[in-house]
Amino acid sequence: MRIGAIEAGGTKFICGIGNEQGIIEDKISFPTSEPERTLEQVISYFEHNNVDSIGIGSFGPIDIHPSSSYYGCVTTTPKPGWANFPFLKSLKQVFDVPFGWDTDVNAAALGESMWGSARGLDSCIYYTIGTGIGVGVFAEGRLVHGLVHPEGGHLLTRRHPEDRFEGNCPYHGDCLEGMAAGPAIEKRWNRKGCDIPADHLAWSMEAYYIGQSVTASILMLSPKKIILGGGVMHQKQLYPLIRKEVQSNLNGYVSAKSIVDNIDDYIVPPALGDNAGLCGALALGLQTMEGSGR
Repeated sequence: MRIGAIEAGGTKFICGIGNEQGIIEDKISFPTSEPERTLEQVISYFEHNNVDSIGIGSFGPIDIHPSSSYYGCVTTTPKPGWANFPFLKSLKQVFDVPFGWDTDVNAAALGESMWGSARGLDSCIYYTIGTGIGVGVFAEGRLVHGLVHPEGGHLLTRRHPEDRFEGNCPYHGDCLEGMAAGPAIEKRWNRKGCDIPADHLAWSMEAYYIGQSVTASILMLSPKKIILGGGVMHQKQLYPLIRKEVQSNLNGYVSAKSIVDNIDDYIVPPALGDNAGLCGALALGLQTMEGSGR
């Protein structure tokens, strides 16, 4: 069985081939440009790699409801050219295979539940913290959608007492993404995160914002694992800072052993590493193939 996977990010696309064990056998990546050019590269890759199904985990917002006339479209993204672009339909016109379609973070949550840090659990929440911030929710054994799909990266935040940064989100200004995504870090401190020392105020401030969101997720959804991925989380010093913020915010109210005694094993990096999104797309492709009966 050969399954195609597309991790469609706002900065770059990753296309790959894998199998039902979650093993990536081949992959390529290229920058996300205008939709037509980007999809030309996607189509070229899969025309040279026959697959039985394709899973797509896409940056959003996207329309995930099959009954909608905009199903398969990227919707209100600020990324030039992509708003209301018929992403899924464009690929279906070329490839006669089953397609799985969801957000990139929901896909990553699914992949981690099948083969990664949340394997064997029926719930987890996956954060990607990079160029943007997204939150994927896997609860009671399935991905959560609802009215649209989770958009936890745009939750409003309580401002850090020492932070005078106005925020970087074009829709909400100082929401979580506007305060804590990679571009916000760079704009606030006038340098990229990778160039900021590990003991700089930037990281305690970052943990302050992420910790608020993780606390809200615990209180609202009670997941059995929190997984923090994305480029910003390559700063490993963030994990203990975020765990400390969460425990402080909860203040003993949620007395689960996982949080009180074993938080290092509760708020964790993705076991699939930087392949979490691609493996998640692989999982979507596998699910849709099994559902199609092919």
